[in-house]
Amino acid sequence: MSLFSLPGPMLLLLVLLPLSTSLASSLDTFNRYHSAGLLYLDEAGRVIDTKRADDLFVPASTTKLVTAWLALNHWGEAHRFKTDFYLDESTANPALWIKGYGDPFLVSEELVIIARTIGEKLKAAGIAKLAGIRLDTSYFASNIKLPGTANSNNPYDAIPSALAANFNTVFAVKKSGVIVSAEEQTPITVTARRIYNSMKGRSERVNTGPDQRIAERYFAELVAAFLRREALEVGDEVAWGLVPETLPLLYRHLNTRTLSDVIKPMMKYSTNFVANQLVLKLGAEQQGAPASSEKATLMLKQQLATEFGWKEFFLEDGAGLSRANRLSPVQLIDVLGRFRRWKHLLPEIESGIYAKSGSLIGVSALAGYINKQDEWRPFAVIINQKTPYRFRNKLAVELRKQPD
Repeated sequence: MSLFSLPGPMLLLLVLLPLSTSLASSLDTFNRYHSAGLLYLDEAGRVIDTKRADDLFVPASTTKLVTAWLALNHWGEAHRFKTDFYLDESTANPALWIKGYGDPFLVSEELVIIARTIGEKLKAAGIAKLAGIRLDTSYFASNIKLPGTANSNNPYDAIPSALAANFNTVFAVKKSGVIVSAEEQTPITVTARRIYNSMKGRSERVNTGPDQRIAERYFAELVAAFLRREALEVGDEVAWGLVPETLPLLYRHLNTRTLSDVIKPMMKYSTNFVANQLVLKLGAEQQGAPASSEKATLMLKQQLATEFGWKEFFLEDGAGLSRANRLSPVQLIDVLGRFRRWKHLLPEIESGIYAKSGSLIGVSALAGYINKQDEWRPFAVIINQKTPYRFRNKLAVELRKQPD
């Protein structure tokens, strides 16, 4: 049967089909959206496609491109974040002081290295017993909550802190009525068990909650647990304060991961905790400690206005959780122009497309580079209305397939 021998109603359906189903061009569908912007350039900066490119939209997690560029531009790709350790021998049993500066990647594997190094130093000094752990968290203000962060127990709502283990999250499981760690590299602690008791389900990763002291206590308990594995006796004491100025530095730990090692997974997994730790640290370095939400917002305003000459924009967190954030496709392209040397830190989300996505309810965004004919072509799309699943990816693929 030929096409023209089909019954009239069926033929009419086929004629209308491209306009009413997924067979329609993603770009045609996008152009019908009333709250969306797009800018796509070739490597020389010539416009290939555009729509409302100067208009401001909620950028969601494409904000992390801004955060990543600011961090890389300030510290450099090879930078390693520090954490300081001091030994207090003023009492019968010495205590270990830890001063944190907001290292966003103090994961269990890093704490193992720290415990091994400190264990060796203490044993060399003839010390086999510690009264406990004392924390200096003064580099961050107390109980910081960045705009857009909710009170859920989801990992993406983890609070920032000067000392944080495993992104201020706990991963536990109950087996035969006993709470145990759900990851081999991380011991279970008293605080972890308490956090898990508020969970539902058999296995779940959750954040440590809205109380900064709970997150910091969990950090101290993990350090103590790893030190015990080094055959050190460590008491249960956890205390807070300022490191006495008279104490000499026992050990300065520089994270084994460079800044690029931190940013690459942040971009791939869209880790809000890491992004917000970075903007808080940047704010503190620009305006002095302690780090705070207000200093981070001011840093974003001043740095971006100075670096790019932007006048109309607004960012108040580094992760893109705030719905008050506003950026335009042009501004994201400005950032991508400076980010080009670090494009290898972006995930390849589709063949030849390296980009950071952004999602909130009613927000879908994507910005990065389309690799075509040996060119790295920047593009940014922000949609502030409901879209079909993976629509932004399909749109990027279609942009890449457009004839030059």
